Amino acid sequence: MADIIITENARKVILKDAEQTYPHECCGFFYGTDEDTRTVLEAIPVENTKEENRERRFEISAKDYLKAEQYADEKGLTLLGVYHSHPEHPAIPSEHDLRQALPYFSYIIVSVKKAKTVNVLSWKLNDQGRFAEEKVINQNNPFDVDVFLSSYQ
Repeated sequence: MADIIITENARKVILKDAEQTYPHECCGFFYGTDEDTRTVLEAIPVENTKEENRERRFEISAKDYLKAEQYADEKGLTLLGVYHSHPEHPAIPSEHDLRQALPYFSYIIVSVKKAKTVNVLSWKLNDQGRFAEEKVINQNNPFDVDVFLSSYQ
């Protein structure tokens, strides 16, 4: 399982967007470095342009994708992927998410229930074209108590 480190500032942007957009899906891009481990340094929300069923689907305009690529170039960062939320659903990619996925990108999914974040997971396509989970590491809190406790259950 690959690791993805999310800085506290990027994490706050993603979670705030997910909670404020509830009960609709939010979406946005995240940027950083991709050396030994992917490190998310920045996240920027974009408009969910899906016209219907926004509680279960998101869509990012081609114009926003272009802006995201330009922003990465201007800032000297790598466009690492897309984040979105799953209101009242787990942070597990749907078949729709799989159909939209690009090979290089990571996909951070935020599970939001009753306008509060429940879970944050990250996924990336493997060589078989299926999602494989990436271990999410909060840069300011690398010791994950939930992981520690689950090993004793």
